[in-house]
Parts: sequence; C-alpha cells; structure tokens
Amino acid sequence: MTRTSRTRYAAVLAASAVALAACGGGSSSSSAGGGGGDPVQGGDLTIARAADAISMDKTTTFDNNSIYVMEQIMEPLFTVSDDGTDVEPWLASDYSVSDDQLTYTIDLREGVDFSNGDPVTAEDVKFSLDENTATGGDGWGFINAAIDSVSVVDDSTVSIQLKYPWAPLLADLSLFANGIIPANYGGQTAEQFYEAPVGTGPFVWDEWQRGQYLKLDANPDYWGGRNGHAPYLDSVTWTVVPDANTRKLQLQGGQIDIDDTPDWSSFQSLSSTPGVTATAFPSTRMDYIAFNQQVQPFQDVHVRRAIAYALDRESMVSAVLYGNGQPANSLLSPGTPYYDADVQGPTFDLDQAKQEMAQSSVPEGFSTSLLIASGDPNQASIAQIMQTQLAELGIDMQIRQLDPTANKQARLASDFDMTISAWTMDIPDPDEWTSFAVDPDGGSHSAFTYWDDPTVIDLNKQAQQELDTDARQDLYTQIQQQAGDSAFLAYLYYSPYAYAMTDAVQGFQVTPLGNYHLEDVYKTQ
Repeated sequence: MTRTSRTRYAAVLAASAVALAACGGGSSSSSAGGGGGDPVQGGDLTIARAADAISMDKTTTFDNNSIYVMEQIMEPLFTVSDDGTDVEPWLASDYSVSDDQLTYTIDLREGVDFSNGDPVTAEDVKFSLDENTATGGDGWGFINAAIDSVSVVDDSTVSIQLKYPWAPLLADLSLFANGIIPANYGGQTAEQFYEAPVGTGPFVWDEWQRGQYLKLDANPDYWGGRNGHAPYLDSVTWTVVPDANTRKLQLQGGQIDIDDTPDWSSFQSLSSTPGVTATAFPSTRMDYIAFNQQVQPFQDVHVRRAIAYALDRESMVSAVLYGNGQPANSLLSPGTPYYDADVQGPTFDLDQAKQEMAQSSVPEGFSTSLLIASGDPNQASIAQIMQTQLAELGIDMQIRQLDPTANKQARLASDFDMTISAWTMDIPDPDEWTSFAVDPDGGSHSAFTYWDDPTVIDLNKQAQQELDTDARQDLYTQIQQQAGDSAFLAYLYYSPYAYAMTDAVQGFQVTPLGNYHLEDVYKTQ
C-alpha cells in the first residue's frame, strides 16, 4: 500500500497575473487577513450580495451563492488549503491507496459529531457519497463517475473501490457535493432534510426568508476545523441586495459588514473610504459568454467564432474591471492546474470576425438577445460594449435583464440565447470544470450550452484516468485548444474576487476557489 496524508497539485496561483494585493481604506489589509489582535468572541456578521441562494441540496445545486452557505454546514472528507493548491484531510484523518490505484481506504477523524449530537460513522460517509453518485448527469454525480462502490470496513473506516484509476479522486472528495450528512437523512425525506440541513460544520441552520435573507447560527460544539476552535461569531446572515450601489451605501453606513462582489467602479471608491477595506483576492474565476446551441443560429460554429472574434477584451478589462484582470485565452484560468498560456482562443480581430460571418448561415446578420442580471454595472457595461461591437457584424443584439436570482434560474434552465456567466473552481483539479463544460453528461449539458463534441468528450475522459502529469498536461492542452476553436463559449477575462468590508471584520479570507472559512472570522466591535 502507498500512503500519504497530503496531495500537492501544481497550481500556479502565486504567479497568476490576476492575483492583486489588498487595497486598504481606513486601515491596513489585516482586516481581511486576521491580524487584528486577539480574536473577539460573539457578534453577528452580515454579508450582502446581489442574488439569493437557490437550494441547499448539495448534490444538485450549481449556484455559488448556495454553495458558500452549505459549505458552512456540511463538510467533506477532505478540504483544500487556503492557497487552493493542496488537498488535506478534513473529516478524514488519513488514507491509503492500493498499488493498483483502485482502492482507497479512508480513516475517519475521531470525535466528530453532527450538530444534532450524533457521532459521524462510516455508514454516514457511505450514504453521503452514494447519495451524490446517484444523481449522475442530473447533478454532481458525474464527479464520482469512477466510483464503483463504497463499503464500510468498520465504524471509523470506509473503502472506496474504483472502476479504473482516477486522477482527481481526492480533489473530488473535497467537493461540497460529497459533504457528509447523517445516513438516511436522519430519518427524514431528502426534501425535508434540505429545508434545514444538518452537518458537522461550524454553523447550523436558523432560517431562510427567500428573497430577503438566510441566517445561520454558530455551532458551539464544532469539532474545531483547521485551527481547533468553535466559531467566534454568534451568527452569519446573507442578505439579498440586488443593486451594487445600494450595497456600497449600506457598507459605508454600517448596515452590513461585507459587500460581496462590489462592482469595480465602487471598488475604487471603497478603497479610499475611511473605515472600509476593499480587497481583491487571487482567484480561479473566468467570465464568459455562453451560446445556447438549442437556439438558432448558435449551432453554427462560424456564428460563434464571429462573435468571439468581435469582442474587444482589452477594452472590457479597462472599462469594466478598471484594469483589475486580464483577457481570457483558454477554457482554464491561470490559477487552475494544467492551464496552458500558449493556447489561444479567439482574440479581438474584427476582420476575422467578418470573415467568419461571411462563411456562416446568416452572412447578413440576425437578431438575438443577451441575458444579464439587472443592477449589475459590470454586466451592463459588457452588454453595451457587445451591442456596439456586434452591430458591425449585422447582429442586432437586444439586452434582456432579469433580477439576479431570476437570472441565475434562467441560466440554469438554458433559458437564453446568449448570457454572461462565470466559473470558479471548487477543487484544485480541472476535471470539475472540464467535465461540467464539455461533457453533456457532466450535470449541466455542457455549461448549459448543449455543445456536444465527441472528440473533446473523449479527450476529457482520457485526462480523468491519466495518472502521468506530463501526459495529462498534453490532454488538457488539446482540450483547451479544441474548445477555443469551437467557440462554444466566448471567453472574456480572468479577474480576482472583489470584496469590501468594514474594519471591524477580521480573519475573512477567500481562497482562490472562491470559498471561505467563517469559523475563523470575528468582529472587533
């Protein structure tokens, strides 16, 4: 048996060009870094964001606003280090791998209880992994595609048998969808359970007033996490504030503690506001335009390429991000393992765009629409830039606005012609995103575009099972090149995560995967 307790991934986050330093307003950057003296017990944290959560069902939900809440309640066997590069044991204490790479034996951490007081056992682990696997292509089950069976060895040990060697398994086990919950939902139905889920996390369910706020309370019996303590805060509340300027005013007025994703124009002014710290955290985020290939004429690769070539990404980075980012060249972001900087998807070239349109099924142009979230200045600016640029190709693009929550639901239902969307990694392995994006069976009909390319699907399946890192790099380079050539997405830019918070907030850190450990956050006043 080969044994290790830590797996290193070759992410290059520290060198990423989108990794910006914190910008302090009335204080140093320690507000976001946890350097504000001895932690203070108590207090209620309020985070305002544009859209509400959608569901707490960890196995079928693809929405970040939901994910960042459920991660505070339900924890996986493994987690990712703060810099986003390592997979570390979490509810697991150790693991071993058979010589043929087909059997993983996992030891559970001692003394971990669910928030209802019941101890975590191997039966709970088996149930939780099987629950996710069972969703298949209708949820996150695709992430467990290589798992043949999960068996209970004893109360504190599980064995995972694979169908074939699977490179991203440990990373997959760190995904929120594989979070551990009580076996058989603790005697409830799945629907009942996910109305108020129970887990081992630092916070427990309080209430959800849909469209207004979602509140969690501290778990006083939390097992301790990485730093060995229960949460400092008494509660965390996420409020729904669709308008970016309103969130900014609430932060400046002290009604909220954290503004989740201020627009970049607000970010600049917040950086100079006394009592406020604006921080750009290194990220794995990529913004893109998705084309719905169920809608004419987006089945036509020349139409997609024409639009992709017509987009002036440098202008978008300047006008929308205020320089806080870089044009995107690839399906993968620079902070994701196996990203290839030499791959070149379509870049701004109006002559090439016109040539592609001339070869298309609609050489004289057509009418279409772009779905954006209302109250989002970033998306509004992109839409206006696109509207002008596509007019030069004879494309009449109308801008369709929905409130942020309705916008997310429309995107998840593929109810759009084109839409602005974004992806952030949840694990330090590209398979999560590539399977989601290029494989119709990856839970989302190829990022809700319905793109279906057998060659790319096959390359992705090979990459999943390839254990040699050089060979895997070659496969992911091919995927990046062919996905770019198909223009099933028009990549826009890579950008950091923008957050702004009052100086009272200490210890708030966002990993390059977008998530955060709220058990380590406290308020000084």
